[in-house]
Amino acid sequence: MTPMRAVKTTAFHAVSGALAVAFLFPLVWAFLNSVKSPEEASRVPPTWFPQSLSLENYSGLTSYGEGLGTYLFNSIVLSVLTIIGTVLVCVLGGYGFARYRFRGRGALFGVTLAILMVPYATILLPLYIVLGELGLQNSLIGLSLVLIMFQLPFGVFMMRNSFESVPRELEEAALVDGCSDFGAMRHVSLRIVVPGVVTVALFAFLTSWNEFLAPLIFLNDGGKYTLPIMLVNIRSGAYGAIDYGALQAGVVVAMIPCLVLYVALQRFYVSGLVAGAMRG
Repeated sequence: MTPMRAVKTTAFHAVSGALAVAFLFPLVWAFLNSVKSPEEASRVPPTWFPQSLSLENYSGLTSYGEGLGTYLFNSIVLSVLTIIGTVLVCVLGGYGFARYRFRGRGALFGVTLAILMVPYATILLPLYIVLGELGLQNSLIGLSLVLIMFQLPFGVFMMRNSFESVPRELEEAALVDGCSDFGAMRHVSLRIVVPGVVTVALFAFLTSWNEFLAPLIFLNDGGKYTLPIMLVNIRSGAYGAIDYGALQAGVVVAMIPCLVLYVALQRFYVSGLVAGAMRG
C-alpha cells in the first residue's frame, strides 16, 4: 500500500469512526439516563454515568397514563397493519407498472409519485373528514390507511424497479409450465425481489412506529394512543415539570425494535436499495 493510499484509508476510517460516535452518542446517553434514579436523571448539571443502577424509571413508565403496554400494543398493531397494507399495494402496483403496458401508465405512475410533492400537513384535515365519512375516525385501521397512502410513492417506485430487474424470460418459462400471470409473479419474481419487499416493509415500519402528527390528529381516545404521543405527553409533564428519567426510558423502549429490525434485516435493506436504484 502506497503512503498516499494509507493516508486516505486512515482518514476514511477516522471520519467514519467519528460519525459513528456522533450517531451512537444520543442512544448511549438515553440508555444511561434511563437507568439512573429519577432525581439523578433530572440533575443539573447532568452526570455522565449513573451513580447507581436503577430501574425505577421503567417501572414508573409501565403505569404512566393508560400504561406502557397499551401504547406499545397500539404501536405494534398500527405498524403491522401499515406494513401489510403497504407491501400488498406496492408489490401489486409495482408489478403492474413493470410488466403491463396500458394507456395512461406513465401518467398514473407520475400521479403516484406526485404524492411526495404534497405537503404532509396540508391534507390531514381533508383526510380527517374523509375518514369521518367512512366511520374510521379514531381508529387504528383508518390511521394505517393514511400512512399506507404516504408510503405509496417510495414503495411503488422501489417495487417497479425491482420487478424490472427480473428477466421476463423467467416468468415466460413459468407461463409455459402452466402458471397464471399471478402465479408466475408469486412463485418466480416475488422470490427474487425479496430484498426490495423487505426494504419497503422496513420503511413502512419505521414510518408508522415513529409517526406523531397523524396519530395526534386522527386519534382522540387515550386508550388508542401510540408510543410517540406517550413520549410527548411525558415531555410536556404536569405543571411544566418533566420526568427526564421516564422520558429517556420511553425513548429506549421505542428505539429497541427499530435497532433490532434494522440490524437483522440490514443485508436485505442494502441489497434492496441497490436493486431499486439500478433501473428507472
